Parts: sequence; structure tokens; C-alpha cells
Amino acid sequence: MNIHEYQAKAILRNFGVPVPEGHVVYNSNSARDWARRLGDGPWAVKAQIHAGGRGKAGGVKIAKTPDEVKEIARSMFGMTLVTHQTGPEGRVVKRVLVEAGCNIADEFYVSFLVDRATSRVTMMASAEGGMDIEEVAAKTPEKIFFESIDPLTGLTGYQARKVAFKLGFAPPQVKQAVPLFQSLYKTFVEADCSLLEINPLVQTKEGNLLCLDAKLNFDDNALFRHLRIRDLRDYDEEDPMEIEASQYDLSYIALDGNIGCMVNGAGLAMATMDIIKHYGGEPANFLDVGGGATIERVTEAFKIILSDEKVKGILVNIFGGIMKCDVIATGIITAARQVGVSVPLVVRLEGTNVEKGKQMLAESGLNIVSADGMADAAEKIVKAVNG
Repeated sequence: MNIHEYQAKAILRNFGVPVPEGHVVYNSNSARDWARRLGDGPWAVKAQIHAGGRGKAGGVKIAKTPDEVKEIARSMFGMTLVTHQTGPEGRVVKRVLVEAGCNIADEFYVSFLVDRATSRVTMMASAEGGMDIEEVAAKTPEKIFFESIDPLTGLTGYQARKVAFKLGFAPPQVKQAVPLFQSLYKTFVEADCSLLEINPLVQTKEGNLLCLDAKLNFDDNALFRHLRIRDLRDYDEEDPMEIEASQYDLSYIALDGNIGCMVNGAGLAMATMDIIKHYGGEPANFLDVGGGATIERVTEAFKIILSDEKVKGILVNIFGGIMKCDVIATGIITAARQVGVSVPLVVRLEGTNVEKGKQMLAESGLNIVSADGMADAAEKIVKAVNG
């Protein structure tokens, strides 16, 4: 789950992490009033959407007077902000963060994430923070360094100091950086984050360290432990079909192709998309119904896939382990009759009760094409969609 910048900073503030004073607003008059409350300018006016790259896209601006804050906020509300992370469709700005400005002397990058290669949390840092961090990662990756954290000890003082010295901090900033980094790590672990990113971490001309921007992503599987964080979810920032899928415990991500996919298991779903592309097709979605899908979930999966107007065909690829093939076949038949599938439908079943499942599909009277193996299924659906 993602949250907005102002929400991330509120969480960080609760863990003792230094962040600028600011307030989220929903109209331009409130933006001006809060600028006055925050004290003397300048102020940063920042569009709040679930995407990075806002600065380059015009979503972050500096104002010198309260009236200028009002005018900038007015221009942002309702605008469609297009960044490298939103896609060409962009995101509509519905809320704005007004924040006290600071005198920036230097910018740095710090993040924490789960490293699957080491099965540990890894701290990433670079002295090249700011809007061009992606370019730094692509062209000069040696400027980004890593620190693997032992879960038994957490981020030690020694490691925090090592990172601080690598960033080039002088002793006064090292003294600030150690507790700051440890507070960030504590936030990451205790809030069950999957990503915590500070970009930029700034050193002000007064010599203070400040987290000027923050991004927090959370492990959905742990949200039952964090009800307050779960309530921060902004449904306006999410794909309506992905929201609908989550209500039925379906893992769904919309893509740009025209072949809908319904698969059980994330790995099999990825392989299914790969083999569709191998045969010249383009997947329209990632959809994992899980290992124990019910008839209701299969039906809802069909409804979600068909609600995408780009879908011109559907490939169902099921390996019946925990889930038996005859149960899936029942779900497919029930769903196809309820929803009224009007596009080509290719089904590949394998595993427990596969023969019974195939027999049920063949005797259903529905226009379902059975496939033997993934390659056969992909070839048939691509051919059907391409005419």
C-alpha cells in the first residue's frame, strides 16, 4: 500500500525523524492561511499524488508570499500531473502540501528496502540525492552504496556512522545522522514497510539534517497490525479494477495489452505473461486468483477482466494443486454463463482432477478452447485475438 508524502512525514515525525513543518490543504484559501501560520516564507507548495518525479513535472513550486502560495495552489488543484511514474494518463491533483521552506546547502539520498538476495533489510545511500537519482543509478551506479542490516542487531551505530562518513558528512552532521538513520530503520521495521525512501535528505546552510521528501510503501499482508496506517489508503489514487479485485483477495494489476490472463500463483502468472509475449501477444493484466479460489472469486475475476475494454481474448492457465481442476472448471463455466464471455476463451488445466475438469469444459456447451500445455494455450489465444 502507498501513502502520500504528507502522511509519510507524519509517521516519520512520530518516530522522531526531522521533517519540515507543513499542512495538507484542499483549497487555495486554506493554502494561503496555512502559509501564514507556518511563519515567514518562502514556502514549498507540493502536489500530492502517488508518484515520483513531481518536481520535474511542475508539481513542486516555491512561493515567496502567502498570496503566491494561494495562486500556485489554485493552479495545481485539478491539474493532471504527468510524471515518469504516472504513465501518459497522469494523475489528477486533489490535495496540496504547504510546507515551510529551508536553506538547502546539499542533497543526499537514503532508503531502506527488503533485499531478497540477502533476506535482509538493506540501506541504500548516495551523496547524489535529488530529482536526478534515477539517472545516477543508471549512469553512475558506483555512487550508490549499500549496507546490509542484521535483523538481530538492527542498524548499529557503527554502520550508521560508516554511511554518514561515506556521504561526506562533517562530524557535527555525523552526530545528527546516526540517530536519524536509526530512527528511519526503526520506522521501516515497526511500521512493516516494504520501502522507505528519503529523497532528498538535505543539509541546510545552518548545518541541520532534514528529510525534505519521503516515500513509504507498506506490506499489505501486515496491515491488519496497523489499522491507522490502513486508513490512510487513498482509493482515488488507485485503479478502480485493482480496488475491486482486492475486495475478493485477487491480485490484479492492469497492463496495456489485449489478452486477459487468469492464473493461480504469481510465478505461473509471470510465466504466462512471458509466453504470451513470446508468441507475439500482449497481456492486458496480471491476475492471480490464488491457490484456494472459490467459484465466486473466479466469477469476479472474469468480471474484472472483461470490464477492461482493451481485452479481446482471455487465457485461463491453472495448475491444480491445492485447487482441483474440476472446481476451477465449475467456476469457469459458472462465470462464463453469468458474465456472458463474448471474446475468445482459451483454458489450460493441469494437475489434480485435470481429466474431469477438461470433460466438464467440453460438455458445457460454451465456446471454450482447451489447450494442452502453456505453449499451446498461448499460441491459440494469440492466434484467436489476432484473427
